[in-house]
Amino acid sequence: MAYYLFQFSPTGGTEKIAGFLSRRIFPEGFETIDLTKEIKPIQLKKDDIALVALPSYGGRCPSLAIERLRKVSGKNTKAVAVISFGNRAFEDTLLELKDTLTKLGFLVVAGLAAIAEHSILRQYAAGRPDEEDYAILADYAAQITKELEISAPSVAVIPGNRPYKPLGGHMTPMTDDKCVSCGTCALKCPAGAIDVMNPRETNAEICIGCMRCIQVCPHHARSISPEALARLDGRIGKLMTERKNPRLYL
Repeated sequence: MAYYLFQFSPTGGTEKIAGFLSRRIFPEGFETIDLTKEIKPIQLKKDDIALVALPSYGGRCPSLAIERLRKVSGKNTKAVAVISFGNRAFEDTLLELKDTLTKLGFLVVAGLAAIAEHSILRQYAAGRPDEEDYAILADYAAQITKELEISAPSVAVIPGNRPYKPLGGHMTPMTDDKCVSCGTCALKCPAGAIDVMNPRETNAEICIGCMRCIQVCPHHARSISPEALARLDGRIGKLMTERKNPRLYL
């Protein structure tokens, strides 16, 4: 039996949640597979267990993460589906992840949605997951562990709609005069949307709007325009003021 954590976490929020859960569900240790990088095909065995964690982008799974996840297959392997969202709503994300894992040969016994700092409007859910979140997640991890110990567990009932909501657009960060062309953003971009030879250039058609380039830039030379941030805040900010808590689905 082997334990796996598959995670797509460009700005670190999903990683905090997934790592916390995995350390409690898999105390013997686990292998981490980073879906922000290209991966080789992986075949899991029936008695293995996987925890798969992705962020919610506009109520859907990141298409790049799903593309890479399709290189993983199971044999009726037990899995836990986890998504993070920025305190607005996760809509069809968790259901899409469950459906994807089911098609790949996994038995999804639990689904969990937790809150992480919003990747674009960083003032919302700032500092989350926090102590209150972790207390809830610790309780959920114990419940999930018991579910995984059942020889023939039930499939988790996950909320959402089919067909899923349409994929929305994304914001492509811009580069300002502080850029020294160090190439850090290009090397860290999950989608390969930034030209390594000219890091000031970003291919908007390839960019997935994950905001990793903004987070990793050592010179703070990448950002979303204040005008675009204001428009986004005006559209969805009022939906994120009330604190939302993690949810577990079994």
